Amino acid sequence: MTDRRPIDGLSHVKGATDTPLLELTIPALLARTVARLPDHEACIFPQQNIRWTYAEFAAQVDRLAAGFLNLGLGKGDRVGIWSPNRVEWLLTQFATARIGAILVCINPAYRQSELAFALDKVGCAALVTAQNFKSSDYIAMVRALDPRPASLRHLIAMGDAADGFLAFDDILSDDTDRLDAISATLDPHDTINIQYTSGTTGSPKGACLTHRNIVNNAYFTTATMAFTQDDRLCIPVPFYHCFGMVMGTLGCVAHGATMVIPGEGFDPRDTLQAVHDENCTALYGVPTMFVNEMALPEFDRFDLSHLRTGIMAGAPCPREVMKRVQRDMHMTGVTIAYGMTETSPVSFQSGLDDPLDKRVGTVGRIHPRVEVRIVDETGATVPVGTQGELLTHGYSVMQGYWGEEAKTSDVLRDGWMHTGDLATMDDEGYVMITGRLKDMICRGGENIYPREIEEFLFTHPDVAQVQVFGIPDDTYGEVVCAWLVLRDGAEVTADDIRAFCKGQIAHYKLPVHIHFKEELPMTVTGKPQKFIMRDVMIADLAQVDPE
Repeated sequence: MTDRRPIDGLSHVKGATDTPLLELTIPALLARTVARLPDHEACIFPQQNIRWTYAEFAAQVDRLAAGFLNLGLGKGDRVGIWSPNRVEWLLTQFATARIGAILVCINPAYRQSELAFALDKVGCAALVTAQNFKSSDYIAMVRALDPRPASLRHLIAMGDAADGFLAFDDILSDDTDRLDAISATLDPHDTINIQYTSGTTGSPKGACLTHRNIVNNAYFTTATMAFTQDDRLCIPVPFYHCFGMVMGTLGCVAHGATMVIPGEGFDPRDTLQAVHDENCTALYGVPTMFVNEMALPEFDRFDLSHLRTGIMAGAPCPREVMKRVQRDMHMTGVTIAYGMTETSPVSFQSGLDDPLDKRVGTVGRIHPRVEVRIVDETGATVPVGTQGELLTHGYSVMQGYWGEEAKTSDVLRDGWMHTGDLATMDDEGYVMITGRLKDMICRGGENIYPREIEEFLFTHPDVAQVQVFGIPDDTYGEVVCAWLVLRDGAEVTADDIRAFCKGQIAHYKLPVHIHFKEELPMTVTGKPQKFIMRDVMIADLAQVDPE
């Protein structure tokens, strides 16, 4: 076992090796838990009035898997899932894995052109879809696909049958005799899930993840929180992302814990009601979810005393938010996690007993069976305390991007995933993410890291959110732009912000353009979409000065 400290004073750490990797497929993992805990509660969907034991859950998975077989679907076929958090999503996740079909996760917020791209990119043979969610009419958008991807043979809709669609419940089959023999032919190294990257840098790429990738990451992420069969995890984060389907559902199955899904999409009141009603011991979310939960006027009426742990991920957690989550939500063991879709996802996680400074100032320490280096522009490992690009190696690294050899080779070199994240490591092995390599601004030959300016602007008492990015400039190459969201009721001008910065940060780091926004474009996990901000800013400036 390693002690997770840097090797030879360099920013290079290796995770613990005392726990062997699970050489199991997803169906084998579920079968192991069902054999151990057949009558233990597996999943609870209050809004769908569903409460299943592990034996009941596995039986429903098998009925859907048999239905997929009857449609001619099998190993290697891509099956898209386009839906918010419903029990049908969960069943599809495990039923596709049961027969070796590859689950393709499609963002519920996608519109028609994005859906067409996602289906066509990987050649989906079937699509399982909800009827609608919020303002999205999924059925109408599927019908309007023109042309429809040639690979797409089956359309399956949840709820009542729609014209041109098979009804989800109608394809369920009790002819499950073939399933065990098929599952026995599957290999843990087979691709079983395609996750589209979250889109912080442009058009989505399909990251190919294996059983081995996500089974082990699910196991280690929840093991870090000391999960057992006695834990009950509330999952308000979306299934289509690794946070929900790997760290959440698969993590529960790995330890026999109970999944509690409060609703189709995040609602702070529904989430706390589910924690209250089901005596949840753990809760997941991005920082803004926790903020919204604690802001409820009736917050004090919910009994959260069973909570002990959980994960806050996707964005840095402000110190005061962390203190309140630990104190007011009883989550003394809340953990911070960091990773990326391409690494299944978690590489770093804080421990249950880590001090506050480590929870809010770092992303924790290295996960078991993972290795990380921080390197400079030449690829040399930098000394502890020096900023560089984070590289990840180990079981969790994806196989590659579907149909994208060039883009795969750009980020995967000699088994190392080049994350594009800038980071520093301290002498205990804790890592702080300091920004994105692609977000670095080069102004007149000076390298500027947006995170540094963002951290300073956060100290302004009226600033609630801030993102800093570069935009093209004829004189300097790039100049600094800042988008800010003010606290409720605050009245601040761009000149006020410039005066606040003057004399406090170097002149070349001063934002040239300062714009105030009601909200900032973010991914579902709270990551800023700076490429959208940059494009909007460039377009706005072009309208002001068309020359």
